[in-house]
Amino acid sequence: MKFKEYKNLDLPKISKEILAQWKKNDTFALSVSNRDGKPDFVFYEGPPSANGMPGIHHVMARAIKDIFCRYKTQKGFQVHRKAGWDTHGLPVELGVEKELGITKEAIGKSISVEEYNTACKKAVMRYTNVWHELTERIGYWVDMDDPYLTYTSKYIESVWWLIKKINEKGLLYKGYTIQPYSPMAGTGLSSHELNQPGTYQDVTDTTVTAQFKTISKSLPQKLQGNIPLYILAWTTTPWTLPSNTALTVGKKIDYIVVRTFNQYTFKPVRLLFAKNLLKNLFGNTYQSGKTLENYQPGDKKIPYKIEVEIKGSDLLEIRYEQLWSEAPLPLENPENAFRIISGDFVTTEDGTGIVHTAPTFGADDAKVAKEASPEVPPLLVIDENNNKVPLVDLQGRFRKEVGKLGGRFVKNDYYPEGNIPERSTDVEIAIQLKEENKAFKVEKYIHSYPNCWRTDKPILYYPLDSWFIEVTKIRGLMSKLNDEINWKPKSTGEGRFGNWLENANDWNLSRSRFWGIPLPVWRTKDGNETIVIGSIGDLKKAIDVSKSNGLMKNNPLQKFEEGVFTNDNYEVVDLHKNFVDEIILSSSKGEPMYRESDLIDVWFDSGSMPFAQWHYPFENKELIDKGSRFPADYIAEGVDQTRGWFYTLHAISTLVFGEKAYKNVVSNGLVLDKTGQKMSKRLGNAVDPFKILDKYGPDATRWYMISNANPWDNLKFDEQGIAEVQRKFFGTLYNTFSFFSLYANIDKFNPSEEDIIPLKKRAELDQWILSELHSLIQSVDIAFEDYEPTKACRFISDFVQEKLSNWYVRLCRRRFWKGEYGQDKIAAYQTLYECLKTISQLSAPISPFYMDRLYQDLTNEPQKSIHLTDFPRANPSFINTELEDQINTARNLTSLALSLRKKEQIKVRQPLQKMIIPVKNQKERSKIKKIVNQLRMEINIKEVELLNDANALLVKDIRPNFKTLGPRYGSELKDIVKLISQLSPQQINEIEENRQLKVKLNEKNIILESSDVEVFFKDIEGWQVAQGAGMTVALDMSLSPELKKEGIARELVNRIQNHRKDSGLEVTDKIDIFIKNEPKLEAAVLENKTYIISETLAENLYFRPKIEEGNILEFEDIKTEICIKKIFS
Repeated sequence: MKFKEYKNLDLPKISKEILAQWKKNDTFALSVSNRDGKPDFVFYEGPPSANGMPGIHHVMARAIKDIFCRYKTQKGFQVHRKAGWDTHGLPVELGVEKELGITKEAIGKSISVEEYNTACKKAVMRYTNVWHELTERIGYWVDMDDPYLTYTSKYIESVWWLIKKINEKGLLYKGYTIQPYSPMAGTGLSSHELNQPGTYQDVTDTTVTAQFKTISKSLPQKLQGNIPLYILAWTTTPWTLPSNTALTVGKKIDYIVVRTFNQYTFKPVRLLFAKNLLKNLFGNTYQSGKTLENYQPGDKKIPYKIEVEIKGSDLLEIRYEQLWSEAPLPLENPENAFRIISGDFVTTEDGTGIVHTAPTFGADDAKVAKEASPEVPPLLVIDENNNKVPLVDLQGRFRKEVGKLGGRFVKNDYYPEGNIPERSTDVEIAIQLKEENKAFKVEKYIHSYPNCWRTDKPILYYPLDSWFIEVTKIRGLMSKLNDEINWKPKSTGEGRFGNWLENANDWNLSRSRFWGIPLPVWRTKDGNETIVIGSIGDLKKAIDVSKSNGLMKNNPLQKFEEGVFTNDNYEVVDLHKNFVDEIILSSSKGEPMYRESDLIDVWFDSGSMPFAQWHYPFENKELIDKGSRFPADYIAEGVDQTRGWFYTLHAISTLVFGEKAYKNVVSNGLVLDKTGQKMSKRLGNAVDPFKILDKYGPDATRWYMISNANPWDNLKFDEQGIAEVQRKFFGTLYNTFSFFSLYANIDKFNPSEEDIIPLKKRAELDQWILSELHSLIQSVDIAFEDYEPTKACRFISDFVQEKLSNWYVRLCRRRFWKGEYGQDKIAAYQTLYECLKTISQLSAPISPFYMDRLYQDLTNEPQKSIHLTDFPRANPSFINTELEDQINTARNLTSLALSLRKKEQIKVRQPLQKMIIPVKNQKERSKIKKIVNQLRMEINIKEVELLNDANALLVKDIRPNFKTLGPRYGSELKDIVKLISQLSPQQINEIEENRQLKVKLNEKNIILESSDVEVFFKDIEGWQVAQGAGMTVALDMSLSPELKKEGIARELVNRIQNHRKDSGLEVTDKIDIFIKNEPKLEAAVLENKTYIISETLAENLYFRPKIEEGNILEFEDIKTEICIKKIFS
């Protein structure tokens, strides 16, 4: 057996080769079929939309999904994972409209619904090839050959079945309510869509505090007066003022009437508003106490005087004049409009304590108007189709009935680029109200306002007829089931998601669009009879009834065969809007029933995937009913899905089955640029994932992303971080394997032919690294099991870089390249082989390509993928915690000593004479005594002396920590600093051992905590002292002539080894060494010649006055020439 040897590490090339091998051997399918009969591990793929290009954040998201599916496969589970595509919804429609150069209004007119939907169907899969490539290249194993598609008739049929089940439970209803509405998208939005991250944005709007003129005869006696009384109401949406039909007060709030002058018209006015808001409203412009009679327009201060105080309950039913003079009266019961009513939601936190109420544009407004007695009518008009509609149309424009504002968009954001007017509608309204003495104050105001999650344009609150799911009836059960879910992080499940469930509103299911799943509801015109269709078979039968009643000429589903589940049969049917809207059903009385024109919220599509991906319950019924595909054991998506896919999965599963949809969920954070900014093409900081994969390969990219931050934390993506991972982790692992393969090939080591050397017969370092390895298996297994990939990643990195390479291999090098091929050398090979093989298996879920190559190189089985093997099992008998502690103590002490060398700029190749280590007790002395030889070798030290802590050579000192003492002691700080400086050695020891010390300060007993001070050893002349990990070392830095000569000899050995390597010599080649005469070097060689010859595999070492074909040899203050020649036997 010969192990492969490489000239360099090329991760992108390796990934391409392994990917080709996976494809050739169908390794993914094998990894699933090999586990037939094993327990299922159920994973759900959240469907992306393929009409957009993938980004670097998709690499992160897909890696997190892939890791646990691979891990569970290694653990013996059968992990089916089906890909899926989210094919409906606004992203597709808006993209197609832009492509076709149309708006929503053109659909059904200049382009048919069928033509439009055909264009959407074509566009939705545009980038599937790109997604497919990315998925393959990053090693995300998911079945993309048979994905679920939300536009297929099978998928839609399952969704219809779910809707019917919800209806049968009495949870589906139609309501006319005020809802979030996106004029730019042309559809209503659900509350979870409105709460997607980034929807609420800070905007600066024109606000108006309007003056509503009261009708004198409606005023109570105490409010009567010669000067007109105006009611003040504040709004951040002045465009809603023309639709005002009421003003709402709080019954228990105290109100006042203030006499003053309007700051724009200078007319005398009396103003009614909440008493608590006087200062807020009047500010610096107005002044109390000044005589009103002396006021002149233009005065810097406007005088005011409080006239009356009155309770809100005494203001009810006061009437006022309609504010917008050009607006029509309400269609119904106009006599009940324009009056003061009461509402519990009114506060005095801001505004005026009186709420402008427009029932057509606010949910609270509509509710309070409806609850008033008599009911306050909304301001509606009759449109061209004889329908009652608000003053603003569905495109966000004022209707002609508003007067000169007719045809204007209520927000400038709705205008096409290049057509935006200089003054917004809000500004125009404010100007007119100022001129008419109907505005008390106009100002700019920064507030948070929701935008449509897809168009990034402001939404309106708009009255719409919609179908709702009564989620409020099951939110208690949803919360209870959520308590059973393991959320990563836990705070998302308990906080963000848990709070959302507790306050969940009824789900607005309706969407006024064209490309999506149609709502399977047919109704009579009077709404007295409703049919909810739950299958194509149901629909076919219903059409037959309709046909027999003369409502349909033929049955368009005639060719569909119920119970035949072939794709050919289902492709006969297209259940989209253009098809189903033509179907008229029959009521029980023979009256025509028409489909409700809405589509279903696209989030319901994706939330239905646990069932619809299997065409449940029409096919694969046992998969769901027997629990082999439901609920999911694991899902993962971005944190934004807590109010998206995570929510809809949970809601639908609870609604229909009363069960949770998933058991474990990882909520990913965002991938930001290295400065913490969101990535976008506009900012120029977006990262092309394919360029990253070309440069670094998927293994380094995945390892960097997972090791850098927990999946649920935001990742600041920095390309240099991938380069560092490539160099430090993969470079170290590659070099360790290269070291192993080089010497294993020289010695012809074959792991399958050698008898396993028992653990107890192996060297102590072998026993230690194997103990660490089996401890690592336990730690990584626990981390993966707990959905903590970052912990697993870091455990592995630390083992490979610090323990295996930096300690075990470094200390064992001689065992590999020196001595006879006997038991000790075989044990070293077996130990390193086991470590490398196990590391490859532990790391395979995160780094699937390189670890497969490493495993195959180790086992010499190029056709057996690592992903078909089992996860390593820890052997408790190999774990020796005492030995681990012992060696790790050596590592810590070495690290301290090397830090002192670095500080003094003394290379490790330069020997030092002595190191002193204070020990606390006999147990520590005994432990360190066992590692003295390791310390001498690693630190390159001649002597190691262990001293009792109290030895006079090392004197402890103590200094105050001002950060903790300052805030606590303030004016007494000087006293406590003095007290600390006077502490005895015994007291210093006590605070170290007990973590605190009782002392007296100014006749008071206080406790000094260990965090209040810093204990350190005083430097000794010629020595350096370092502390860390509860240990201390002192290093003698003085260099004798003999030490210097040995240092020179070691430097020479290093240069000779480099020359050997550069000359292309094999590690076993013997050489002669020729060096040009140099007195200082000759003196050093003379005393260390045996060492030099032994280390460099030299037969002879000569000094000559002149060297032929020599190379420059230069280090420290030595400059000469060297030549090495291979000895041919």
